[in-house]
Amino acid sequence: MVNEELNKTKAIYWASGIVSICGIIFEVLFGAVGSYLLGDGVKQYTLVISLFLTGMGIGATISEKVTKNLILSFVWIEYLIGLVGGLSTFLLFGITAYLSSGTDAFFLYTVTLIVGTLTGVELPILIRKANDIGETLNRSAARVLFSDYAGGLIGGLLFVFLLRPELGLVKTAFVVAIINVIIALWLLFYFRKEIPTYRKHGVAGVAILILLTAGVLWGEEMAFSFEQKMYKDPIIYNSNSEYQKIILTKEQGDLRLFLDGQLQFSSVDEYRYHETLVHPAMATAETKENVLILGGGDGLAVRELKKYDEVQSITLVDLDPAVIDLAKDNHDIVQLNEDAFSDPRLTVINDDAFEFIKESAEFYDVILVDLPDPNNESLSKLYTLQFYQLLRNHLSPGGSLMVQATSPTFATEVYWTINKTIEATDLYTENFQVDIPSFGNWGFILAKRELVDLSNIEINKETTFLTSELMRGLTLFGKDIDEEIYDENGDLVTLEINTLIHPIILEKYSKAWLNY
Repeated sequence: MVNEELNKTKAIYWASGIVSICGIIFEVLFGAVGSYLLGDGVKQYTLVISLFLTGMGIGATISEKVTKNLILSFVWIEYLIGLVGGLSTFLLFGITAYLSSGTDAFFLYTVTLIVGTLTGVELPILIRKANDIGETLNRSAARVLFSDYAGGLIGGLLFVFLLRPELGLVKTAFVVAIINVIIALWLLFYFRKEIPTYRKHGVAGVAILILLTAGVLWGEEMAFSFEQKMYKDPIIYNSNSEYQKIILTKEQGDLRLFLDGQLQFSSVDEYRYHETLVHPAMATAETKENVLILGGGDGLAVRELKKYDEVQSITLVDLDPAVIDLAKDNHDIVQLNEDAFSDPRLTVINDDAFEFIKESAEFYDVILVDLPDPNNESLSKLYTLQFYQLLRNHLSPGGSLMVQATSPTFATEVYWTINKTIEATDLYTENFQVDIPSFGNWGFILAKRELVDLSNIEINKETTFLTSELMRGLTLFGKDIDEEIYDENGDLVTLEINTLIHPIILEKYSKAWLNY
């Protein structure tokens, strides 16, 4: 009898640990899918965690009313978590593809609250059951909570290093839901002597298990058809790297690369972007021997640099090796970047741009900053005073720094905030804006230690778009997008500097792009 009770309590502790792993995976999964589909990762993770914890609090309160049939109650809670959590990301992709904007966010937050509430009911029930078997309340609570906290760590690590990169968002939800249901069936069978109708409840669990297994086998394929609706052109490549979701689309010769849903280039007009990024900086640099590219994993900036025989060394720093591999191996991209990664002058380093430049001892004649827009906290730091100070400190005398700086039309205050932040490093700047049909109007900032004078600067390399005269014309800004910005009351906006301690640019960026 004593051994039987001991085995039952051990079963409860194991169950609590495993369902806790599942709970934390669902929590971070909802944050990840919210970040991908809705943008602003910090905002989505904050809302998801807050709602999940609130739900757990509600669930803990509800658990007070569960006083009978504790194991059976736990079993059906796991069934519900399996159904709601397992179908969550699959349905969310469908909602995003077919329903109006805002519905997807409402669905995500509702699911998060429901799963959080169900999770909050779990542990009190298991603690009470362990106490009923013979454990003291202190002992049962301590052990179940230990299993919960330890399971949380394991769940987080599994999601980051295994589930998300290997299974993706949709399949991960189904797999974790299956584990919840299996635990429920295991406990149902283990405590079958206490539940005369356990077979009936077992059949229900098996039916749910079959549904979720079908989701593992075919759900991702169906979700892919939903995701295809989110892109104008057919998807020809779809992958989850350690850092982001990579999508490649192609239609009638228009090749497009998307990272976490954000367009990186369109092959029909990317030359406008990359010629403006590269050639003014190269033309204004006194020497061009040593060039640094931060970002640019598609190899398109390297393609432009290959036109310069004076260049002896090109260092490209991009965080995600999966993007580099795609740009090296995908036939369409290799054609577009003219096999840029085969250039013997090129060295590729997979590292965070901030960490790389902080640790580097090199000086560079030209630095090209081809990084994504500051739409999350990790990218926002790459638009701070501290980052630009590091770049200035690695810029050779007479060298040129060119920064892509989002759209001065769609995000006017963001663009000029970036300019003001660069100027705060005691660099002189020149501003460029260019029309790129796939992006719209886009902005760049050229910075040097010396005053920038483009009057005698010539673009003497073969280009598709840029000429010397046009380059000078790109420095002209209309009155509605120049540095004098007025708010809705007609008052002049005072621009601030973006810093690590006070990252104002993220909120400004989110507001600016809200309607685009």
